[in-house]
Amino acid sequence: MGERMTSVRVQLPAGVWVLGLVSMLMDISSEMIHSLLPMFLVGTLGVSVLAVGIIEGVAESTALIAKVFSGALSDYLGRRKGLAVLGYAMGAFTKPIFAIAGGVGAVVAARFIDRVGKGIRGAPRDALLADITPPDVRGAAFGLRQSLDTVGAFVGPLLAIVLMLAWSNDFRAVFWAAAVPGFLAVALLVFGIREAPRAAASRPVNPIRRQALARLGSGYWRVVVIGAIFTLARFSEAFLVLRAHQVGIAAAWVPLVMVAMNVVYAGSAYPFGKLSDTVSHRKLLAGGLVVLIASDLVIGSAVDWRLLMFGVALWGVHMGITQGLLAAMVAGTAPDDLRGTAYGFFNLLSGVAMLASSVIAGLLWESLGSAFTFYAGAGFATLTLVSLIGLRPRG
Repeated sequence: MGERMTSVRVQLPAGVWVLGLVSMLMDISSEMIHSLLPMFLVGTLGVSVLAVGIIEGVAESTALIAKVFSGALSDYLGRRKGLAVLGYAMGAFTKPIFAIAGGVGAVVAARFIDRVGKGIRGAPRDALLADITPPDVRGAAFGLRQSLDTVGAFVGPLLAIVLMLAWSNDFRAVFWAAAVPGFLAVALLVFGIREAPRAAASRPVNPIRRQALARLGSGYWRVVVIGAIFTLARFSEAFLVLRAHQVGIAAAWVPLVMVAMNVVYAGSAYPFGKLSDTVSHRKLLAGGLVVLIASDLVIGSAVDWRLLMFGVALWGVHMGITQGLLAAMVAGTAPDDLRGTAYGFFNLLSGVAMLASSVIAGLLWESLGSAFTFYAGAGFATLTLVSLIGLRPRG
């Protein structure tokens, strides 16, 4: 294990590790809140499950849609770091709002601003990562960043559990504590990354004009379509939290659902990312969909915490297989000077799909029940698998 980790350090630039640690800290902050927020909304503020689906769908799709503009702007400026810092700072400064929220309006506003910040930072950060990483280890770099990001995604819920138990289920106190790692993430990014200046001969060019967009070829747009279909098949993880509470897991322990999912996600993202540098992308994506179908079926049929946690672990494997791979595929099919724009449009389509899938999931939950919601998810994933076979992405 030590030899493998040393090898990774030699192959990958230090900036990859810095960006991964920044993502990890912000994810700790965010997941301390998000692992509790569905219960806070439904139990404390009296919001319906459908409203949770709409809030989560709007929040996540806002983040993805915002990446179009920040990605294009980073290409135009030839600089990525400043936009990334702005986005992370927006996320950090919204955390205290959850703690003082007296109604759903404040929560929606905080989620919206937080996700706009995520959208602003996402495409420039991914483009910066691609800029500093040699092409032959790009899959490993995205997998490593995703793994570190996901370490934060399970450390956050673990901290939430500990603090909920220590502070007698005081949601607001936990939300206050979540602000600390968020501000640490901003500081690390500011002082830990030095971005190379734009070449003197390079002039700003509008990256969303017709001539520039024409350079994004069919291979890139094929990846965009596949990414959107994947997102449509996988709704917000908020429904995993609600399903866990429904099968009888106590409120203080519900964050274990996100812990389990993200432990598996973190453990699988780097190995599958590295594997994607040498094997067929289409086969890996298909494998990820098969795992998602199995996860939906298991979670939908779960009657106790054991079966539910098994399904959640499968969900994590699916994420580990597909998320870093799709990001690497975008980098591999887009011109270097249009990477920010490429990630932006990729996430725009994914954002629309995320909004649709989360709203549909909320409607199915309230009209036909939680189990049917996950069975429908398995059906969407099966259709996606059929579409993937037909689209046959390169690689």
